[in-house]
Amino acid sequence: MPISVVTGGAGFLGSHLTDRLLQEGHQVVAIDNLITGNERNLDLLGGHANFRFLRHDVTQFLEVEGAVDYVFHFASPASPIDYLELPIQTLKVGSLGTHNALGLAKAKGAKFLLASTSECYGDPLVHPQKEDYWGNVNPIGPRGVYDEAKRFAEAMTMAYHRYHKVDTKIVRIFNTYGPRMRLRDGRVVPAFIGQALKGEPLTVFGDGKQTRSFCFVSDLVDGIYRLSQSNFHEPVNIGNPRELTILEFAERIRRLTGTKSEIVRKPLPVDDPKQRQPDITRAKKILGWEPKVVLEDGLRETIRWFEANLDSPARK
Repeated sequence: MPISVVTGGAGFLGSHLTDRLLQEGHQVVAIDNLITGNERNLDLLGGHANFRFLRHDVTQFLEVEGAVDYVFHFASPASPIDYLELPIQTLKVGSLGTHNALGLAKAKGAKFLLASTSECYGDPLVHPQKEDYWGNVNPIGPRGVYDEAKRFAEAMTMAYHRYHKVDTKIVRIFNTYGPRMRLRDGRVVPAFIGQALKGEPLTVFGDGKQTRSFCFVSDLVDGIYRLSQSNFHEPVNIGNPRELTILEFAERIRRLTGTKSEIVRKPLPVDDPKQRQPDITRAKKILGWEPKVVLEDGLRETIRWFEANLDSPARK
């Protein structure tokens, strides 16, 4: 039975990945300091014989007893609100945390998968974004703490692969949504859904013509799992290439929730990307992967989850 360590295992993506690994017959050790993660995401797993939770800050030395076959490094603040409030912690988990997670993989002879991000492309000058695009990132802007932490993490991951021969993978994650997102994490899906369900105005930044591409979490996790089982070491985009503007997305949320909320506008945040769309040619070729969940279906499931959890303090 494979043994997997998931850092950031109590987070939105980490907990869904943990679900999938358990379904695939893995033993899972989820590690999280709960700075942005939530133990409630792991409630359903607490009694699972093959699951163990370890509360630990991965920027500190990381040790796990016994054999380890896979290390999935998902620990990091990942929303604008989080990494703007926690800039030093974001930089530390991308640097020291990645170093420690790679050190664990090296010591155990384990495969390593880094959760990187489409933010490596910054405010892109190439559209859609392919993995060979180096990006357009402002290293000293407010978003730079997250962008550069992930870019550094990628560089360190490739260094461990080349120098120490660690079997590494890198996934560049594009906008993902689904159950277990935090209501006030600053990302557009929970923001719009939360505002719509409360009858509040939907906040659109700038002119609303900036684009995003939304991938349902089950599709994303499927791509990540396939990548973990591959022999490919360069970065791979995982996301949904179906692109729409923020204004179009706001109208979609209004229709699906039945809200009468109006749309209000606020100034565009500094360095906010104007376009975000993955080129998934590599994922199709290498992994045989492409998203399957239709946006409207995924949004309905996400809306139902928020309706059931809207008043939960742990979700705010």
